Amino acid sequence: MLDIARVSVKGQVTIPIEIRKKLGLKDGDKVIFMEKNGDFVLLNANRLAFAEFQRDMAGEAERAGLHSEQDVVDLVKKVRGDMWEVQHAGNV
Repeated sequence: MLDIARVSVKGQVTIPIEIRKKLGLKDGDKVIFMEKNGDFVLLNANRLAFAEFQRDMAGEAERAGLHSEQDVVDLVKKVRGDMWEVQHAGNV
């Protein structure tokens, strides 16, 4: 895909709609300009942050003993139950 945009006097560029769609950009989203091999790449800041979070969390589920989706569901139920008990301990 090739598209061209013009730089305004203020240095602003309108990102073409097809590129915004492919990047998943919505009004108010932030973008990142990253240098890669002498060129610059435009990235969706939210997607980049989420990808870094996924990379940082890799292996944590296994270390916590969560091996299936059901393990996660069971843990969430337990945590919610524990939180409910703490919040309503004196109300029974």
